[in-house]
Amino acid sequence: MALWSGRMNTILFEDFSSFPLGAFPYDKDHSAMGEYHYYPEEGYKGGWFDPIADFNYRGPSWLVTSPCLDGRHFMEQMRIKPPKDKSAVPCLRKGDVRMVDYKLSVVMRAYRRDEISGIAFRYQTSMMHYGFYLKGDGVEFHRVNKMERTVLASKACEWSTDSFHTLSVVCKGCSFTCFLDGEEVFEVNDEMYLEGCIALSSSMPAAYSKVLVEMTNDEKKAFDERISLDEKRVMDKRAKFPQMKLSKVIDLKDFGAGREIRFGHLTGTEELFFIIAQHQRRVYKDRYPFISCLTAVSLESGEVLWQKGKPIDDEDVVLLTTDLPFQIYDIDNDGVDEVIVSYDFKLAILDGRTGEARKEIPTPLNTADPKSVTGLEFGRYAFDRLNVDAIRIVNVTGKERPSDILIKDRYSRLWVYDSNLEFVWTFSKYNTGHFPYNYDFDGDGKDELFSCYNMVDHDGALVWSLPIETDHTDEIVFGRYDNDSEPCLAIVSGWEGFMLVSKDGEILLRDINGHGQRISVGNYCPEREGLQICTTTYWQNNGIIYMHDSKGKEIWHREALCNGNVIAPVNWDGSGQDLVLLNADPFNGGLMDGMGDVVVPFPDDGHPTLCCEVLDCMDGGKDAIVVWDRKRMFVYTQDRNPKVGDAVYSPEKYPVYNASNYRGEFSFPRWIESRRDSE
Repeated sequence: MALWSGRMNTILFEDFSSFPLGAFPYDKDHSAMGEYHYYPEEGYKGGWFDPIADFNYRGPSWLVTSPCLDGRHFMEQMRIKPPKDKSAVPCLRKGDVRMVDYKLSVVMRAYRRDEISGIAFRYQTSMMHYGFYLKGDGVEFHRVNKMERTVLASKACEWSTDSFHTLSVVCKGCSFTCFLDGEEVFEVNDEMYLEGCIALSSSMPAAYSKVLVEMTNDEKKAFDERISLDEKRVMDKRAKFPQMKLSKVIDLKDFGAGREIRFGHLTGTEELFFIIAQHQRRVYKDRYPFISCLTAVSLESGEVLWQKGKPIDDEDVVLLTTDLPFQIYDIDNDGVDEVIVSYDFKLAILDGRTGEARKEIPTPLNTADPKSVTGLEFGRYAFDRLNVDAIRIVNVTGKERPSDILIKDRYSRLWVYDSNLEFVWTFSKYNTGHFPYNYDFDGDGKDELFSCYNMVDHDGALVWSLPIETDHTDEIVFGRYDNDSEPCLAIVSGWEGFMLVSKDGEILLRDINGHGQRISVGNYCPEREGLQICTTTYWQNNGIIYMHDSKGKEIWHREALCNGNVIAPVNWDGSGQDLVLLNADPFNGGLMDGMGDVVVPFPDDGHPTLCCEVLDCMDGGKDAIVVWDRKRMFVYTQDRNPKVGDAVYSPEKYPVYNASNYRGEFSFPRWIESRRDSE
């Protein structure tokens, strides 16, 4: 079989000659920035995308080389990552996931025989595809379905690590014919994946020289028609939604930061303000950041209300992958928001109008045995007093409104104080997760806390724990998702999976579909019963977005070609349908509907893309979108205001006074007669 025959339509050809020698772009810090920042790797990618990352990595996964001294460029995979346990096989993908029937051929050299090196096809995500690999003394055909890797066929064949070989696969319907160096080795029939793009895939070092994707005339015609129909469908959808209109631009001068921002009414009026916090790091990475500057700014005028601390005009103020400990809330119920904050080993309540401290106390002493504290760097405390990781407003004392203050360390301990900063109780068990969830689960008028895998009573006593002892819960939502089921917890817990858990601690559903990082609930698919649950992954198999129905069953999945998708629900047009905010990039981001179509893209107007947030701050009952980086903030609203009925859609959302980079977002449907009724 001639590999480079002209009898077919070339859909993709790559010999890597356009790539400069050196590393394929990657996050050199292998950081958590992409969990909730749009933080793309810089450099030439040639349309290829690396969906695999790991905080344990050092150096690049893919390297463009020219080792033969003849000018040829190779794309080399450099990691040793056997496909076992929760270890993701390195991939480098390209092409359109809507490709159905095609022929993929790759010229490659495997540098070792003991693990797999080859190609992936009908590739939908790094966890869902087929693979054809060199391994050992032959070749293997794999089906990858999340955590299951199944060998569907194998055959002994001669091949050498000293030579380049040609691997080819002809995809036709449910049939896959595989060739090694032009000789057919086997045919496999399987119905799991009926479409998908291609990828280089290897768990051991390997070099790729040429990549070719071809289609017959009929295959290309069907593919082109499918693309055309999809484009028309999306454009028809976009015509039904208001698009984005730039409402205002705010100069952040030297006090800007990343996603360390809070919104509230600091003067007791209708005027909305935001406070942005800058930080400095102590001791080790992001384990002990502290607030170095707070700046209160009018969202309406852009004028600074007050500033505490000295701003730092340096890129480091955005490079933070944790929460900072501050919230805006009317803790004393006097009609004016206060700022609850921890700084300089103190817990303080600041006057929202001036930033001056009204009350403050020292943070708790670190007296617990260091061996009992999860995630403690170096096995010892860095400071005698607690460096607070996050703050949450709760109601464990049963007041008419929340007025208790929860603080925590990074991963192990919780403390609760009342509105007078009097100590109430403390709790510790294995892991706290990032941002515990408070709710009156038992209906006694006092909040319980769901923290990591633990249900904690209003008095700090353990009620129950899930039977899980590894990883931690990243984000949490509680609610009723359909009319047939009781309210339950929807959580993502890293490699422990996406779960639905009853308020009594029964795991109702569990799906390990990657490292679950973010979760949201909304009326994303109005034509379906109940609400839908959207999740996304980060770490190893990055950027996979899942849409689930009201009972947690997967509706669809897609692999985003970027990180930083916040997947927050957006009430954009007031119709009762929520959209999903991805990120602020005009090409990879936008507002997505429940079927995965971007129906409201961001304009290509030079706006910041680092951070984005949904904010119900404008008149008319609809959300605005706030985007910013260290220097500028843009606010987008709707370019038109369609009339959808007499009532106003004003869904119940996460309280603005409990902001966090680690909170699951929700939008529970609610219709009111007027805007005033929702206030």
